[in-house]
Amino acid sequence: MRKIVVAITGASGSIYAKQLLDRLARIRDQWEAVAVVMTENAKEVWRTELGNTAYSDYTLPFFSQQDFRAPFASGSGKYDTMIIIPCSMGTLGRIATGISNDLITRAADVILKERRKLLCVVRDTPYNLIHIRNMETVTLAGGIICPATPSFYSLPKTIDEVAATVVDRVIDLAGFKIDTFRWGE
Repeated sequence: MRKIVVAITGASGSIYAKQLLDRLARIRDQWEAVAVVMTENAKEVWRTELGNTAYSDYTLPFFSQQDFRAPFASGSGKYDTMIIIPCSMGTLGRIATGISNDLITRAADVILKERRKLLCVVRDTPYNLIHIRNMETVTLAGGIICPATPSFYSLPKTIDEVAATVVDRVIDLAGFKIDTFRWGE
């Protein structure tokens, strides 16, 4: 069974984080543990973009950014996947340069050093050269950069359906089995 860390940073794109948490709840039979780290900026962005504080309604364990006693702050915790959604460019930059100054960057460092799966769902646009080089560095270290770029071949009709094209791709990349639109099927 899988153990997943979900990190939510203050980049725009709270809809992606919400949908990921909702979808993970629907595939509960595919994981043993899901732990969440959410920045204070992420909470503010969530309230601004989604107009609620529904992040406090999830029954998953939430950890503070400074809780280095969290089980996924060490490789011995055996968390196999980390999804940072949305991933701010500041967070990406700290990961790329090895700065583990909070629980999110420490967990990402652990995931990379243990050769496990790190998914960074970057949301900013456009990218500057620093962003691109940080994405390259994280990719070379074994991470996966998954820009929050929706697809439209499934003909989404609502904002939620558009966001789901990104979240379903993330869930696929994380290695879960889900029922979603597949090209050519």
